[in-house]
Amino acid sequence: MAESLEILKPSGDTSNPAGRYNSAILSLLHRDQERTDMDSGTDATDKSSRNFIEQIIDADLAAGKNGGQVHTRFPPEPNGYLHIGHAKSICLNFGIAKQYEGKFNLRFDDTNPAREEQEYVDAIIDDMRWLGCEWDDRLFYASDYFQQLHDWAVQLIEAGKAYVCDLDAEQMREYRGTLTEPGKPSPNRERTVAENLELFAKMKAGEFADGERTLRAKIDMASPNINLRDPVMYRIKKAHHQRTGDDWGIYPSYDFTHGQSDSLEGITHSICTLEFENHRPLYDWFCDSLGIHHPQQIEFARLNMTYLVMSKRKLLQLVTEKHVNGWDDPRMPTIRGLRRRGYTSHSIRSFCERVGVTKVNSTIDMVWLEDAIREDLNENAPRRMGVLRPLKVVLTNVPEGETAKVCELPNHPQNEEFGTRKIELGREIYIEQDDFQEDAPKKFFRLKPDGAVRLRGAGIAVLDEIVKNEAGEVVELHCAFNPDTTAKHNEKKVKGTIHWVNAEQAVEAEVRLYDHLFQTENPNKAPEGSTFLDNLNPSSLETVTAKLEPSLSHAEAGEKYQFERLGYFHVDPIDSNPGQPVFNRTATLRDSWAKSKS
Repeated sequence: MAESLEILKPSGDTSNPAGRYNSAILSLLHRDQERTDMDSGTDATDKSSRNFIEQIIDADLAAGKNGGQVHTRFPPEPNGYLHIGHAKSICLNFGIAKQYEGKFNLRFDDTNPAREEQEYVDAIIDDMRWLGCEWDDRLFYASDYFQQLHDWAVQLIEAGKAYVCDLDAEQMREYRGTLTEPGKPSPNRERTVAENLELFAKMKAGEFADGERTLRAKIDMASPNINLRDPVMYRIKKAHHQRTGDDWGIYPSYDFTHGQSDSLEGITHSICTLEFENHRPLYDWFCDSLGIHHPQQIEFARLNMTYLVMSKRKLLQLVTEKHVNGWDDPRMPTIRGLRRRGYTSHSIRSFCERVGVTKVNSTIDMVWLEDAIREDLNENAPRRMGVLRPLKVVLTNVPEGETAKVCELPNHPQNEEFGTRKIELGREIYIEQDDFQEDAPKKFFRLKPDGAVRLRGAGIAVLDEIVKNEAGEVVELHCAFNPDTTAKHNEKKVKGTIHWVNAEQAVEAEVRLYDHLFQTENPNKAPEGSTFLDNLNPSSLETVTAKLEPSLSHAEAGEKYQFERLGYFHVDPIDSNPGQPVFNRTATLRDSWAKSKS
């Protein structure tokens, strides 16, 4: 597949979340539309609101093709967990079926038992249901079709279109040729039909060792498309299959399985990513040679994103080498990892809709995904106060053991339906260390010497004294408290408002602050002699013991909150216990990563 040519970043009106995407999306879609229209020789003026896949389906329906039906599928290989790139394909395939009131299948292409596990099957089903997909009774497996695929292989042998080859993998690569040189025919290419049938039967019966022979399609060793240079249809692999057990000692290749499985299920539009574009002629050749229902394969650009790797091989390496804490590590781009971090299914569907459907390779800035969850949680997450890096403040004019004020705070500033909560302000409170600076610049409107700050929903705190330890570190601030939230200091309006937590009632909780797993936009681009692992971000996880308002001690696994001024946080569903929640930071309130690089 071609390298991504550009990184698409949000642009336009940053105060309007939707407006941030318009410029980049419209540019990309317009460019892709022009390319599609030039290929088809049609006028683009009537199609501006439809992506190219919808246009193809619209034309098929208008022509009465497929009996006016639309039937799509998602065909994962159960050799890893789904990631955000799969989510785009899932949302597209399921969304198309739903849009046209058609059908949608989930089919596992389980043709390589050496790498497949039931764990992956179960996780994929769970993640797809979480995303909102439905497939009724249409859950299928390629292994359901092993006998039919075998019979079709025999049919191709009998038609002189397939043969048993003795070349091993290395020899086959040598014979295949290059992009500029044709391949050489296998010494076994002209075996008789009878000999091929006999050898293929022996392959199935387990009379040969793994890799000793293959069944290959007989197409064209001089084709400019290497996929048509006699591709492998079956290989010997004496591995236990999670569904068929030891019934089969030979397994069909993905290319031989995929199109025929689509055909058997009555798929009308086989929607896949661009790397399969060069495989489409092979897909077509198998369907045409067998004379079976021929679905239409349509390719779109896969999802590439900054600061992420999407290769399942590399994701597996991260897991097995313990660079992360499993497939569901909140730093992983897996759907399971995003769920544990606190992403919602709505935010992922919204993100997939925003990035659109094109045939142009590009890379989407991670900010797009983060903004999707911010927009969702901004509307739906109740507010709470928490302090991640506590600095004690003593309100010296409040008597010990007494409450300075009972504050009633809204659970959501824009939605009264969330209600309110009451919080006591005591003599001692915690504030964020960053909300105090001893040598503060002029426009620092938080706490500083001879300065004042508004305590969220409580009143004004005026700094009187800074307490330091023997090392000269600030350990405590002494302030005078004024419960009048509109009070002035030195005849000036108090501009800064900070959050706080009552020290006496505060609960301690583990909070995990996640950042990008990789520290470069393109982790796959590594200097000579290094790998993508050398681009890992050493600061991708920081764990702190935070001070939180008391109501959060009862937070339950899966709940989501906005910690005011800090970000959005999710109660970890794995490590949390009753009365002892662990919080994962889902996202900061704004793109602090991009800001830090500027």
